[in-house]
Amino acid sequence: MANEARHILVGVAWPYANGEKHIGQIAGAYLPPDIFARYQRMVGNHVLMVSGSDTHGTPVTLKAEQEGTTPAAVIDKYHALFIDGCLKMGLTFDLYTHTDTQNHWNVTHQMFLRHLETGYLYKDVQKQWYDPQARRFLADRYVEGTCPFCGYPDARGDQCDNCGRLYDALELKNARSKITGNTELEVRETEHFFLDMAKMVDPLLAWINQDKEHWRPNVLNFTRGQLELRELRGRPITRDIDWGVTIPLPGYEGKRIYVWYDAVIGYLSAAIEWAKLMGDDESWRRWWDADVNPAARIYNFIGKDNIPFHTIIWPGMLIGYNAGGSNLHLPYDVPANEYLTLGGEQFSTSRGRVIGFNTVLRNFQPDAWRYVLTALAPETSDVEFTWQDFLDRVNNELVANWGNLVNRVLGFAYRRFEGQVPAPGDLDEVDQAFLAEIRAGFDSVGQLYDAVKLKAALTEVRRLSQRVNQYLNEKAPWQAIRTDPTAAATSIYVALQAIDWLKLLWAPILPHSSEQLHTMLGYDRPLFGRQYTETVSDERGSHLVLRYDHTGATGRWEATTLPAGQRLGEPVPLFEKLEEAELAERLA
Repeated sequence: MANEARHILVGVAWPYANGEKHIGQIAGAYLPPDIFARYQRMVGNHVLMVSGSDTHGTPVTLKAEQEGTTPAAVIDKYHALFIDGCLKMGLTFDLYTHTDTQNHWNVTHQMFLRHLETGYLYKDVQKQWYDPQARRFLADRYVEGTCPFCGYPDARGDQCDNCGRLYDALELKNARSKITGNTELEVRETEHFFLDMAKMVDPLLAWINQDKEHWRPNVLNFTRGQLELRELRGRPITRDIDWGVTIPLPGYEGKRIYVWYDAVIGYLSAAIEWAKLMGDDESWRRWWDADVNPAARIYNFIGKDNIPFHTIIWPGMLIGYNAGGSNLHLPYDVPANEYLTLGGEQFSTSRGRVIGFNTVLRNFQPDAWRYVLTALAPETSDVEFTWQDFLDRVNNELVANWGNLVNRVLGFAYRRFEGQVPAPGDLDEVDQAFLAEIRAGFDSVGQLYDAVKLKAALTEVRRLSQRVNQYLNEKAPWQAIRTDPTAAATSIYVALQAIDWLKLLWAPILPHSSEQLHTMLGYDRPLFGRQYTETVSDERGSHLVLRYDHTGATGRWEATTLPAGQRLGEPVPLFEKLEEAELAERLA
């Protein structure tokens, strides 16, 4: 680990504010960055974790039409719903905002004008699908059809969910309108601004081929393969719609900047908004400006459908922006996940194939979800979710291994040693070797967290937790207490010390139960900070934001000594065991 504290920006994918998010999205894009951010804060790095609701996409306007309401009403409803889920799940955003803020509009306008100035934007006439029944041009999400590359029959108008390829909507086969279902679409011409992607190929290739050994192979290979094809061409960034960020030029009042361009700018605009809220307008530069801090790193956590936007388009946009004299950091890593699937198919909010984020948090402990979704993390391939697997992992791994260990050791110490951490006798070779093995987890597990190998980190902590059970089986303090109280006190102290360390190793994945255990071990200051919401106002109105204050947090990635004689809190079980019948009842 680095000796000096590093500035790390954790950029989290911006979800559409068009419905309850599903556990596939949480597993792929929202839980992993929180685990990573919590670890990085514990080792002393300066973390800025930002994201927000994407308010400008056609999924929002489609949802408004379905619900017979306005896009603004849809945003208010689902933005607040996602923030509520983040609070319950414990996702520690330094700022979770949304894109319909004056700050975001300003930063988007600035990016647009800079790209125009540096020659990375140009005007051209585009042919586009037009639905004569709806009497309107069809933006990408308003048209579906068969993917021109893999033949997937329900491909979107801009990208295939099945193969991940980007294309022009006119390349779709069997195109149909999502508004009317009309398959007799017309092709009409309309003028738009285009991002000159062809101009970005050479600088992007130079960037992708330099110091990317830490990238996941699937992300690196996909990106390099797309760039080496040299098929990138101008991509329109405006649309004939009336919802979204305006074009900062006269004569384009009937058009808007399209969502795929403005949403990725959110990683920058959210950092700028955070700085303003902190009362230090320029502090965002410590994460973004390579002239101010060349050692800062930017991580973008996404699902695999967003890989081309974050490894090609967004870095290309930054290259185009920097051509005007700036020196903003390009992403250091884009640890994209594959899909969590259900019944062999991917989850989909737009297609109603969901297990709702907020719904499951009403029925099950958040740490149970954090554990299972990390154990299932689709880091290198798609992973199938089943309710039976959820039950088995909670009961047979989380409860039976870690939960029962904590319960029986703290319960025994509380009952037999007057509610205190017992004073140990001399530690023998077995005790010392065991503690050295657990202490080594700060290095082995820490390296895995740092490399965003979260599933492997969980597996290693679980193995170390099981080692405590093996140690106790060997020492058997439950029997020794009758014949050799000092030996029993020593082995219980050693086990409590190991549990105190394991609490920290588990903490990024299991923050709620680790905080609870921290209190039961007798500590009076919290491991983590607090999440909170506030309403922020600007020229576009008021908006709800989620924030995180880590002032007073004591969680450090270090093996401190558990004080003998420290008062213990009365032990209670950390986790609920799930019953088959109860699970079925809750699901019903």
